[in-house]
Amino acid sequence: MDIGGFQVDEPIPELTEPHAIVSLRPWVDVGRVGRHALIRLERHLGAQEVGRLSKPGRWYDFTRYRPRIMNVGVERRVTIPNTTVLCAKREDGPDFLFLHLLEPHAYGEDYVDSVLELLKHFDVKRYTQVGGVSDAVPHTRPLLVTGAVPEEHGKRLGIRRSSYQGPTSIVYMVTQEAQRMGIETMNFLVHLPHYAQLDEDYSGVSRLLEIMCDVYSLPSRLVESERGQRQYRQVETAVARNPQAKKLVQQLESNYDEARTRESNEDAAPLAPEVARFLEEMDRRMGEGPDPS
Repeated sequence: MDIGGFQVDEPIPELTEPHAIVSLRPWVDVGRVGRHALIRLERHLGAQEVGRLSKPGRWYDFTRYRPRIMNVGVERRVTIPNTTVLCAKREDGPDFLFLHLLEPHAYGEDYVDSVLELLKHFDVKRYTQVGGVSDAVPHTRPLLVTGAVPEEHGKRLGIRRSSYQGPTSIVYMVTQEAQRMGIETMNFLVHLPHYAQLDEDYSGVSRLLEIMCDVYSLPSRLVESERGQRQYRQVETAVARNPQAKKLVQQLESNYDEARTRESNEDAAPLAPEVARFLEEMDRRMGEGPDPS
């Protein structure tokens, strides 16, 4: 069955007051934290794929999001970048619709409309987007999270309201239009240490899962922290060998600690010139960002 630009498998599952849990690549999924958090939840809940864009080439430039070829047994198969939809039913609480969104290169408004049609068809009650961003934060402190969640969760989990203003993705129109449709919206982004540049940041994944397990009363065993701790221990070893990086981390720690004692970050001390130059160099090295796959 066609729903907007999506081909949804029939029979279409009947979901009870579903909540959509969403990741968006590559714009706000640094360290692939949103993607891996969703995968972890999907495996736990036994989610099944139910749909994807029927003509992904309408939305995506395949010279920028490259198809991949792989060996499957004796066969060679090509996988094409796409937006995928999975669902999971639960005995207690709302069912879930998982959306792995891939930012479109073209026809952005039509892409947004297609996602909204999907939400409308499944009568989604809440739209929750999760992800990660690079920030000037130290790996030696608890990872900060910004976003918009119910007040009781925000205070308990230390989630700060985002003050970001600037360039964004056309896909954020989904959140805006969903609100107009009467759908509750939530979002939270974990802030990851800019200098670590981990392709997969498992401390960030754990932080997102911690929040989602709290919000949705899921078992805490889904939060696996050891893998991320091992990664950050390796980062610590690398920092200790680099005087410039060590100085950077020390100032980030100072800024972090000062900010935690104030109501806002407006008066935070500026970075020292040499630290600012270091961050600028890291920006240049990062180029266009991670592979979205």
